[in-house]
Amino acid sequence: MTSKPAPHDTAIHPEAASSGISKGLTNYGDRGFSLFLRKAFIKGAGYTDKALERPVIGITNTGSAYNPCHGNMPQLMEAVKRGILMAGGLPMDFPTISLHESFSAPTSMYLRNLMSMDTEELLRAQPMDGVVLIGGCDKTVPAQLMGAASVRLPAVQLVTGSMLTGSHRSERVGACTDCRRYWGKFRAEEIDAEEIADVNNQLVASVGTCSVAGTASTMACIAEALGISVPGSASPPAVTADRIRAAERSGEVAVHMARAGLTIDRILTPAAFENAVRVLLAMGGSTNAIVHLAAMAGRLGYALDLKALDAMSRDTPVLLDLKPSGDHYMEDFHAAGGMPTLLRELKPLLHLDALTVTGRTLGEELEAAGPGFAQSVVKTLKAPLYPQGGIAVLHGNLAPGGAIIKQSAANPALMEHEGRAVVFENAEDLAARIDAPDLDVRADDILVLKHIGPKGAAMPEAGYLPIPKKLAAQGVKDMVRISDGRMSGTAFGTIVLHVTPEAAVGGPLAWVQTGDRIRLSVRERLIEWQVSDAELAARQSAQPVVEPTAARGYAHLFRKTVMQADRGADFDFLAATECKGSIPRN
Repeated sequence: MTSKPAPHDTAIHPEAASSGISKGLTNYGDRGFSLFLRKAFIKGAGYTDKALERPVIGITNTGSAYNPCHGNMPQLMEAVKRGILMAGGLPMDFPTISLHESFSAPTSMYLRNLMSMDTEELLRAQPMDGVVLIGGCDKTVPAQLMGAASVRLPAVQLVTGSMLTGSHRSERVGACTDCRRYWGKFRAEEIDAEEIADVNNQLVASVGTCSVAGTASTMACIAEALGISVPGSASPPAVTADRIRAAERSGEVAVHMARAGLTIDRILTPAAFENAVRVLLAMGGSTNAIVHLAAMAGRLGYALDLKALDAMSRDTPVLLDLKPSGDHYMEDFHAAGGMPTLLRELKPLLHLDALTVTGRTLGEELEAAGPGFAQSVVKTLKAPLYPQGGIAVLHGNLAPGGAIIKQSAANPALMEHEGRAVVFENAEDLAARIDAPDLDVRADDILVLKHIGPKGAAMPEAGYLPIPKKLAAQGVKDMVRISDGRMSGTAFGTIVLHVTPEAAVGGPLAWVQTGDRIRLSVRERLIEWQVSDAELAARQSAQPVVEPTAARGYAHLFRKTVMQADRGADFDFLAATECKGSIPRN
């Protein structure tokens, strides 16, 4: 006769346990009954009492038919579960919102905060001692880290990995810098409809995220620099065995973190954020990362200091030869040793005592990674790809709260430039007029797009204004472009972004008119609008700004509570209630 297992004390006295399956009990007014009922239901899925004694590790399932960047989600989850079980934990996967940049209207940025709320509340609501956050496409990683930072569980970030590159007529291509390059050729009538259709089949050769220094790859590298993902996990492509092994290791580490009580706030410290900023600058990473870092830091009580970030940029050269600032792709970076190679070269500029998810410091992990080997993708501090960081911060009367330019992917001839503004009031105006044959525009003009900031339009990646078709046909490849919106990290050009305050809330940009003169000086970190105080006052009086609102639903919440780009475009009620200071620290 088989003896029945003894009933657990926690079934009678659940207050004796605040971990595992007993954590965060549903309130029925009787804690003993709450746990009794929970165990009854979970046993319906075939779990035994022995299994339920283990630390519970949640796994966020962000798979979606609309998200090819997460197309390897089933394989990753199986590997994470294997790692959790091997370490003595109990894996519990659950679905959350999934966002793909190209399948999110009006923009994935509009839904990033919603995904962070979904992640946060599910981490709070469901019993788990730790979590593995699986994300990849642009806004998913920051959304997950924002949510997890607010809950402060032990957490490991696992990225889905980059796609493989394809081949078009013997030329290696990959999304999405090459997407923009070939589309520019098509607009300029340098290639025909047949060729643009052919290249469309080759730009995305597998599931996974963009294979260049776009936002997804940038956030993957930043996550490893922060110490919130396992060492060496940023660069393996999505379809490789290395990616699966990183997933297994992530599950194992999550169990150890849960047992040690190593929570996310002990990892995401000011030192960790400063390491992340160094990596962002040294890899020529996406400008979007600044918005995401500001939001993530804000959840932990830190404000992002743009002037201090720019000071770091002046002494942090670009070392990673990766498109759009360089020539290579993420699979090349992985073959060159991935993040350990870059971090090893950056050691003099890093906080090597910063803690990582393994329980060891960044310096200890770099020592464990070995001495490295000869490669050509990561340059040296003595012979960098670009002498300063990839991103510069601009200030001036057009952007009192700051603006951003990706200087490593800009045209040097345009970074000191004064020109006549050609203004588009919003994205609809841009679409209606940019290709008009009678558009009054010259190559030395400055294109200005308003009302695409956080409150105006949920900050789409429309800051990469297309070159007017008639100029493109004449061979013009770049112009100075200015907006309060964002651009893809895969994009290139002399483009000023994140102008703060935005036009929709009464920032100076709201009153710029066609014909005004604007001066850009990246050397002086200046964006100057040449308008008199009297003229500005007259325009403000004649055209007062009315902030956009929405009658109901998520749109109402978004427009009522979204903050400016320098605050990460997060919702004001989601930021930490305690201010701990600014980062980078002066």
